[in-house]
Amino acid sequence: RRAKPNASCPAPEDKRTKPMKPAEREQNPCSALYRRPYRDRVIHLLALRTYKKPELLARLQRDGIMQKDKGTLAKILQQVAKWNAKDNSFSLKEHLFQTLQTDWPGYTEIDRQNLKLILSGKSLNATNPGQKTSPGPSERDAPARP
Repeated sequence: RRAKPNASCPAPEDKRTKPMKPAEREQNPCSALYRRPYRDRVIHLLALRTYKKPELLARLQRDGIMQKDKGTLAKILQQVAKWNAKDNSFSLKEHLFQTLQTDWPGYTEIDRQNLKLILSGKSLNATNPGQKTSPGPSERDAPARP
């Protein structure tokens, strides 16, 4: 089964493409993402959903991994992720949601919208910790009192 290509970083079609001008290179989301710290890339991926380690590694490799970052994923996951033993997946630690950048270069427009929804849910939970996030029945739906 082949992995879906990342919409924000399309795969190069041909190795014989013309060289990019420096101004074009700066606008390329793939190169911008590749230069970001590996830890930040892991954090921004985990912010969107939970990942199993092989899935996360495959996604990071698809975007490109610097030689110095190879073999450091386990250490980074210990620092930034919560491990769910039930399904062997990792999710982002709560306090790191405050450090996220909604304009992260690896995010598609859909990812940005999803992140805003996730963050708004987190802020609702922070302001109303004792209340449920789903609304209860309204007064007009309640049975009439005699």
